[in-house]
Amino acid sequence: MKIVRIETFARHEAGLTRITTDTGHFGWGQIATTEAADIVAQTLHRQVAPVVLGRDPGETEVIEQSVLEATLKFPGSYICRALASIDTALLDLRAREADVSVCELYGGTAGPVAVYGSSMSRSITPEDEAARMVRLRDEFGYGAFKVRAGTVAGHNRDAWPKRTSTLIPAVRKALGDDIVIHADGNSCYTPEKALEVGRMLEDHGFGHFEEPCPYWEMDWTKYVTGKLRIPVAGGEQDNYMPAWQRMVRDHVVDIVQPDICYIGGFTRALRVAQMAAEYGLPCTPHSANHSLVTVFTLHLFRVMPNAGPFMEFSIEDQSLYKPMYTPVLQVQDGKVPLPSEGPGWGVTINEQWLAGSEYTKSETE
Repeated sequence: MKIVRIETFARHEAGLTRITTDTGHFGWGQIATTEAADIVAQTLHRQVAPVVLGRDPGETEVIEQSVLEATLKFPGSYICRALASIDTALLDLRAREADVSVCELYGGTAGPVAVYGSSMSRSITPEDEAARMVRLRDEFGYGAFKVRAGTVAGHNRDAWPKRTSTLIPAVRKALGDDIVIHADGNSCYTPEKALEVGRMLEDHGFGHFEEPCPYWEMDWTKYVTGKLRIPVAGGEQDNYMPAWQRMVRDHVVDIVQPDICYIGGFTRALRVAQMAAEYGLPCTPHSANHSLVTVFTLHLFRVMPNAGPFMEFSIEDQSLYKPMYTPVLQVQDGKVPLPSEGPGWGVTINEQWLAGSEYTKSETE
């Protein structure tokens, strides 16, 4: 069996990839999420597809290595996002061929996954954020949430004066002591400020402190991790495997958070989880919206040996992503069931969404 066709259906906010073999078997993957998926699609067809076409679809790790070697002068996010779409499509293809889910392909079992309601907003007031989370807890049974502290790469700046210091006690008071609450700094703080915010989180019984320092400043993050009692989480941006080896070996963070679509695919994310497990570290992957990345992550949670207690699940408007596939992901008693509309990822791609996307094809002659 050989790969003969790679098709992309791209929009700015997300893109899908379909891989087809000479036997007619096919699988769906995702290019990227949140932005620039159309640019990643160009990268895929220009630099990645020529390496993948003609290959055996079962040789996912060989394909991964071949792509990285063929693009050695262009390392980084765009190549890894393109590679993620290849990897996830190949796993869907193989699982469909075997008539099993992807998680079953790896020896896992289907079932629901407990999730934390993840806020993506820094424009919401502390009072409104607390009220929103109380409502979602009562309506959907969430047992955990995450709020946003500081600003993205913010050089210690808050969204407005005292927002973070007001938000932290407000959500704790509103939700009570039984709900887990995490906080995400999105690379905002210097070590000194991160410790100040981290100790405030400790005082209010928060669960973990995500990406407190600029993610590229590993020494800063390691210093903060060593000084705080609250677990420090990170890694969503990282796609360089030697960086992951250092993060795990040197205990830069307490919780690893690879993103399947950023790191280069399900295969590489699982490799990081297994690496972390060897060092006794849990894995709670990043999954920022309800595109296929959250479907992939549901499967990963059912396979990982060291999955955290809750998976990330956005509580923001998902109108950009809901039309992509069925079934729509729904929280039931604080958990999201694994999709089960057939083998592979267990979802059906909506033709209408594909028709409204930019189509590009690469194939063997």
